[in-house]
Amino acid sequence: MPAHIPSPSPSAPLSPSLVVAALRAGGCVFAEDEAELILATARTPDELTTMVDRRVAGLPLEHVLGWAEFHGLRIAVEPGVFVPRRRTEFLVTQALTRVPHAALVVDLCCGSGAVGAALAAVLGRVELHAADIDPAAVRCARRNVTGHVHTGDLFEALPGELRGRVDILAANVPYVPTDAVALLPAEARDHEPLTALDGGTDGLDLLRRVAAAAPDWLAPGGCVFVETSEHQAPTAVEAFTRAGLTACLAESEELYAHVVIGAKGA
Repeated sequence: MPAHIPSPSPSAPLSPSLVVAALRAGGCVFAEDEAELILATARTPDELTTMVDRRVAGLPLEHVLGWAEFHGLRIAVEPGVFVPRRRTEFLVTQALTRVPHAALVVDLCCGSGAVGAALAAVLGRVELHAADIDPAAVRCARRNVTGHVHTGDLFEALPGELRGRVDILAANVPYVPTDAVALLPAEARDHEPLTALDGGTDGLDLLRRVAAAAPDWLAPGGCVFVETSEHQAPTAVEAFTRAGLTACLAESEELYAHVVIGAKGA
C-alpha cells in the first residue's frame, strides 16, 4: 500500500516534515531534497498530496514535477517520456567544445529535446532539428525546442535538404542490451519507453546505424556525438572508424559519462 499524506485544509500551511516522512516511508533515498522540489512545485495542498502519492508509487521524480534540470535549463518532461540524464550534459559540453560555431544542429533520438535545447541555448542563432520515433517524445520536445521537431526512425525523419550540412549531430541512442533492460531500476523500466532504452543484443544496434549513415549527413568538419557505456566504447569507436569517420572517445569520471565522437574530414 503506497504511503500517503493527508490533505491539509485550504488554510493550513504545507508541512515539509509530513512530505519528507511520506517520501522516506516510500523508500525515497533523498527524501529531503525531493520534498523541497515537490513543495516548491505544488500549487495547492491537493496537488501536493497527489504529487507525493505519485512519487511514492514509483514514478520518476521528474515525471512528478513535470520538469528536469539539464545543462542549466528546466526541461519539460511528461509521463512516458525518457528523463534526460545529468551525465548526458557531458555530450553537450563535448559538442560545444569541438564545434563551437555550429550553424546546423540535429538532435536524433531527442526524447524531451533536452540535448537540442541545451545546444541551441549556448549557440544562439542556430538551425535546430530534433527527431524521435515516439510520438509522445515528439509532443514533449515541441514544448522545449525552438526549432523543427520531426517524427520518424533516425535519419528517415529528417528533411532531405539537411544531407551534407549538419555541423553537430547529437544522437543519444538507446544503448542498454536487450537482456539487461529487466535489470534497470524500476523508475526507468516501468515508466520510460522501451524504445528509449533497448539498444538490441549488445546495446549498439542503433549506434551502428547512426555511424553508418552519419557521413552522408555531416557537413565537412562536422561531428557526430553518441553516448555509450564504458565497456561498449571500444566497439562503438570501431563502428565509427569503419564508417570512415575520425573517431575518438571522451570520458568524464565525475559524471561517469562516455561519449564517442566521429568527425568528418574537411
